[in-house]
Amino acid sequence: MKTPPLPSPQRSDHATALLRARILDGVLNPGALLAESAVARELGVSRVPVREALFTLEHDGLIEFSATGRAYVKKLSPFDFEELYVLRLTLEPAAARLAAPALRENPSALVANIRATREATSLLQVTQLDLDFHEIILEASGNGRLLKLWRSTHHELALWLGRLHRSKQIQTRGTQSGTVSSHEALVTAFKTKSPAECERLMRQHILGWREWLPTKEVQP
Repeated sequence: MKTPPLPSPQRSDHATALLRARILDGVLNPGALLAESAVARELGVSRVPVREALFTLEHDGLIEFSATGRAYVKKLSPFDFEELYVLRLTLEPAAARLAAPALRENPSALVANIRATREATSLLQVTQLDLDFHEIILEASGNGRLLKLWRSTHHELALWLGRLHRSKQIQTRGTQSGTVSSHEALVTAFKTKSPAECERLMRQHILGWREWLPTKEVQP
């Protein structure tokens, strides 16, 4: 039996999810042209859901439109990398301090995340689980505004972290194991250390990305 076509909103959501995954996984390189007609042919849909998907991805900070209306995968400049780094350095230590009492009592969500990260089979999964780990901490902070701000930049942070993860993997081959070990150290801190110490260790964790920030335009 032939599968019926997806309703228009579902076609748009499908196109969005597929393009987002390709961008975050580095299949679509920074600056790659996303022509509506070509993407629509590849996905077997009309141009309308593709156009809707592109507008969603622009809102997410993953693509940008030229003055002539063409869509391109967003390039992150060294300035962009620095801004997102500073954002994490500002939000996450404070969130760790606030979340420490709740996570001392129940760190199970973080432990489950680490287990999933250890079993991940792709770098994209590692990146997604890495962000999930930190979002669990933001949620546990109980500060809704901190969490809202974090979530408003989630996709850009995924782009940022994915590109840094790939750069680190190329140079060290240890992105997955390094993520697991650093997150295990944070869980140990939440179980045994004071909120102030958890804040300090989270700041130290984020500062560890400093050496991986690009100082010039780089490819993923």
